[in-house]
Amino acid sequence: MLDYLSTLPNFLAYLAISIALLAAFVSIYVLVTPQHELPLIRQGNVSASIVFSATLLGFSLPLASAVAHSVNAIDLLLWGAISGIVQGLASLLLRLVIRDLRSHIEADRVSVAVTMAALKIAMGLLNAAAIVY
Repeated sequence: MLDYLSTLPNFLAYLAISIALLAAFVSIYVLVTPQHELPLIRQGNVSASIVFSATLLGFSLPLASAVAHSVNAIDLLLWGAISGIVQGLASLLLRLVIRDLRSHIEADRVSVAVTMAALKIAMGLLNAAAIVY
């Protein structure tokens, strides 16, 4: 039975690193986005919730791929950070495609939020697929 638990320390380390990377990504995202999504979500803004949720998924997908393909904790940290940078750049590019995104989200335009969410998740999937050695 204890043989099955021999990898528990690695599991806990990778999980802790992943949670730390997710928390860092969310913290940075909340600071740099022009619309303040968390207060909007608290006010019942569905569009902000959709975009924020897609942002979490869009980063978590490549992060999960990094966990699955990393050879050690340093590798996970490196690829997790790269994934965050790629997702951040994708968000900046999407802001150029969807003009005046902030006002659309603040006005709770769900059609724009769903489009943005699809693009963020699609980028996350591509980002995740690229993390293969």
